[in-house]
Parts: sequence; structure tokens; C-alpha cells
Amino acid sequence: MKRIDNRYALGVIYLILTLYAAFSVIPFFWTTIQSFKTPRQANSRAPLFIFEPILDNYTDLWLKSIPDDPMLAAIILVAIFGLLVLVAINAKRFPLPRGFVYLAVLLAGFFVLVQIPEFIKTQTFYNYFLNTIIVTAGTICISISIGCLAGYGLARYSGIAGVIVLVAALGFRSLPGMSYILPYWWFGQRSGLYDTHILLIITLVAINQPFTIWMLRSFFMNIPKEIEESAMVDGANRLTAFISVIIPIMWPGIISTALFTLLLAYSDFLLVRILTQSNWTLTVAISKYAAGEDPGHITLAAAAAVSAAVPIIIVVFIFQGQLVKGLTSGAVKG
Repeated sequence: MKRIDNRYALGVIYLILTLYAAFSVIPFFWTTIQSFKTPRQANSRAPLFIFEPILDNYTDLWLKSIPDDPMLAAIILVAIFGLLVLVAINAKRFPLPRGFVYLAVLLAGFFVLVQIPEFIKTQTFYNYFLNTIIVTAGTICISISIGCLAGYGLARYSGIAGVIVLVAALGFRSLPGMSYILPYWWFGQRSGLYDTHILLIITLVAINQPFTIWMLRSFFMNIPKEIEESAMVDGANRLTAFISVIIPIMWPGIISTALFTLLLAYSDFLLVRILTQSNWTLTVAISKYAAGEDPGHITLAAAAAVSAAVPIIIVVFIFQGQLVKGLTSGAVKG
């Protein structure tokens, strides 16, 4: 690609990109402002940009009652999760494989989240938050595990059967989401799994699996065969070479694919709404407040939307380096 040196052309390009970025950010910015207003301020005819922000919408959304000492409870939670983050950052200092340390940190963090309602009276929205974590984590773990094995096998197999599998996967991925709903709804009703996390995870994995296979296969194709062959010459079998040699090289690609899988599972609305009756995720829970006729619901809906978006922003911010590296490595041969 030829570099553009004309200052006026660069100015036009930067102006277009700036306008597009503003067009993309302004809705979230306005929703965030609305979440800190009173219902009267949020429904005023003239938009209010200068007002005294309040946290009542977030407390009403998450808590049934405020703890006697909210500052102490906040400090304890921040300290616990801060400690878990420090353990994850210093995982290589422990006499254990880093994978086990990360898994222990995730399990400990989830245990803390599950135990919070035992000490603090939370609203139903908190249960939706836990449902979202369970469904998203389950979808990512299963999709990436199957996708890594399938992608590696298809990258190393050059027979016609591999092409057939890839074309079939692409065909299933191109189907509209509605084509999956009725079969899985019937399956959930017959098996007793309707309105459970298991049915949601199975359905989201089925929809997302062709994408993970195609994406991970492209990453595996960029890794020379000689790397694992060298490991097998030194005495490792194919599985050991795959886990100990290929996976560490593939880590940025796995993170990139996992982030796309997370976005799919986290933001799905139609499947969750039809396949569940009470175990909703955050995306469906927002509609509970946005669809109300009470004018006061507009601020609760704004707070719910911001609360649902913040975890995704944090995760992408933490893994943005691996995401860029994975997308870059998957775009070139080497």
C-alpha cells in the first residue's frame, strides 16, 4: 500500500475517522450521562449536560438495601480482587504451571462473586450478571478447546475430507440464528434442559464452533510444521508437542478467538430470550428496564446498559495487546 504524503488528503482522512469515532462513542457517552441523572432530568425536553450526578440508579439496580458500612464492603471487595489480579500477574513466580495459577484465580474470583449475596442483599440484576459469567465462560472454554484440536488437525491434514469439513462448517455458520432456535427449544423441552445454563452453552457453542475452527485453523497454518517435528524428534509425542510447543506460540491467536467468542456469547439476545424463562443474561435483562412504560425506567435502563458494557471494556483493555498481536499474526504468513 502506497503511503499518503499529501497533507490535505491526510487531513480529510483524519477528519473522517474523527467523525466516525465520535459517531460511535457519543451514544455510549450519552447513555453513561443518563445513568447518573434523576428520571426528571433524564426526561427533560432540553438535554442536560450540567447536573449533579447521583448513584441511586446503580444502587437500585444492583442492591436491595445498602450495607451498614458500604465503604468497608467496597474496600474488602477491591482488596480481594486486587489480590487475585496480583497473583495472576505474578503467576510465573509460583512453583506451578501458569495455567493452573490462572485457573485457580478464576475459580477463586467466581467463588467470591457467588458468595457476595450471602453478605449483601443484591437485586435480581446481580443474578443475571452471574448467569452471564457462567454462560460466557462455559461457551469460551468448550469452543476454544474443540476449536484448537479441530483447527490443528485441519491445518495439518491435507486430504479432501478436511476441505469437506471446512465447507460444511462454513455452511452451518452462514445459517440464520432462527434456524437454530426451534430445534434447540424442542431439545430443551424434551430433555428438561429448558431455562438452564447447559442448554444456552450447548446452543452458543454450536453456533460459534465453525467460526472458531476457521479462525484457529488460519493461525495454525502460519506455524511451520518443522517446529513440532523437531519436538517429536526429541522424544515428544504429537499431543505433548501440541500442548508444550504449539499452544504457547498460538497463545495470541487463541486470545483473539476467545475474545470474539466472548462477544458472541455475551451479547446474544434472541437465543437467550427464547431458550430461557428466568435465567437471563445481561443483554436480555436490559430489555426488562428499557421496555417499561414507567419514565423512571429510562435511568435504570441506562445504568443497566453501562453496567453490561463495562466488563467487556475491561476485558478488551486487558487483552488488547494479545488481540492486536493475534490478528496481525493471523493476517500474514510466517
